[in-house]
Amino acid sequence: MRKIKKILIANRGEIAVRIMRTAHAMGIKCVAIRTAAEPNAMYLSSADLIHDEVDETAEIPVFLDIDKLISIARATKCDALHPGYGFLAENAYFADQCRDNRIIFIGPSPDSIYKMGNKTVARQIALKHRIPMAMGSPGSIADEDEALKHAARIGYPVIIKAASGGGGRGMRIVRQSSEMEKMFTLASREAEKAFNDPSVFIEKYIENPKHIEFQILGDMHGNIIHLGERECSIQRKHQKLLEEAPSPALDEELREKMGSLAVRIAKAVGYYSAGTVEFLLDSDRNFYFMEMNTRIQVEHPVTEMITGIDLIEQQIRVAMGEELTIRQEDVRLTGWAIECRINAEDVQAGFAPAPGRIEKISFPEGPGIRVDTGVSAGSSIVAAYDSMIAKLIVTGSDRRHAITNTKLALDKVWIKGTKTTLPFFRMLMRNNLFQSGSFTTAFIEKDIERYHCNSEYEEMIAAWLATKLFVEENLTEKKNNISFGQGKELTPWLLRKRLTQF
Repeated sequence: MRKIKKILIANRGEIAVRIMRTAHAMGIKCVAIRTAAEPNAMYLSSADLIHDEVDETAEIPVFLDIDKLISIARATKCDALHPGYGFLAENAYFADQCRDNRIIFIGPSPDSIYKMGNKTVARQIALKHRIPMAMGSPGSIADEDEALKHAARIGYPVIIKAASGGGGRGMRIVRQSSEMEKMFTLASREAEKAFNDPSVFIEKYIENPKHIEFQILGDMHGNIIHLGERECSIQRKHQKLLEEAPSPALDEELREKMGSLAVRIAKAVGYYSAGTVEFLLDSDRNFYFMEMNTRIQVEHPVTEMITGIDLIEQQIRVAMGEELTIRQEDVRLTGWAIECRINAEDVQAGFAPAPGRIEKISFPEGPGIRVDTGVSAGSSIVAAYDSMIAKLIVTGSDRRHAITNTKLALDKVWIKGTKTTLPFFRMLMRNNLFQSGSFTTAFIEKDIERYHCNSEYEEMIAAWLATKLFVEENLTEKKNNISFGQGKELTPWLLRKRLTQF
């Protein structure tokens, strides 16, 4: 048992703010790192101590520089380090270096990170422990000729994946043999650029699945539980946009079966800390192990909202050597939660990043609404980092109620200065396919156009949203005593009534 007194946050943005919030509640001090790209970043205001690392000539960004981060932790007398997500969060060597320098790495063991981080090793472990998987190569493949042999055995379509990858990078779908050479080269090059490892493997591509992931929590004493699942099928370019918990696709029987197998593979590598086991679910309710993420996930708040369990707190307690006080039978999924990733992206340009300066920003407040953000008015969304502005998390007593509440909350978000994913989410909450829960990972690519204009009021809704934004930007400062919604959903008809006040 080692008591943690001070944590170096080896990350930035909303996750840095999130970690510091829980650490402070536990009486733990936090050190944040100031960078040249974001010298006035919002997350710095939450820290007890700021370390300046503003050398613009550095060859390696500080959040990717293992030696530099270890040096900062030692210089600031931190006894622990939290990597957040992204950057070095799933780097086994980083975790090992922390341990060698007697710095507590708030995450799993280096061995677990390596075994689950290397997708070919993870597949071999899953096979050994009888976890259902799609057919694929037993390990990494050397070239396109070997890939063609495996594809002929498996059957097209297949998907090439980075062995050390994640986040949708280093992935290419191949539907026929003539595409293999090009796709293999693209996947391998992208994998090398993103993960410094060009290794790729190949597996059967599951058409139009649902993406279901289970939240795992384990301690150093061999106790491992799951906290239910998250539905992550609304995604573009293999990257998630919206998550919800639980999933509309699972019943109790399937939840218990998938959850027990998620725990099984975590136990196979002696896993501790928070982690996520990801599956694909096909239309016949067959599921296949995809990967395990050995870190806290962006979408962890939806699980926190329906279980009442603070995952960052659990990570810290486990890192100190404490035993889990929660048993599987203690876990209760109460209500429904939806998370919208509000990114600085141009939806009409294929969700292309849209960096810029946030001129004004406002979020709704109230019961059942949570906003995790790392920006404020005046903040800049810089191209050097990801495009996330905030995560809007909304709860309800059931899925229909959560959708209604999310719809209301989204209509009260106001961001000026850059294009965002807000229009997409506002449309999504009114989409029949989404509301039915029967959507798949192909929703944005194949179904969004077919289901977008399915209402006779679609044009009126679009006009209403545009008018509402115009009024907020140009008139509310002069007429700030007017309440459009008065606690109710702002419908086109209510909008017409309110506009008569001008």
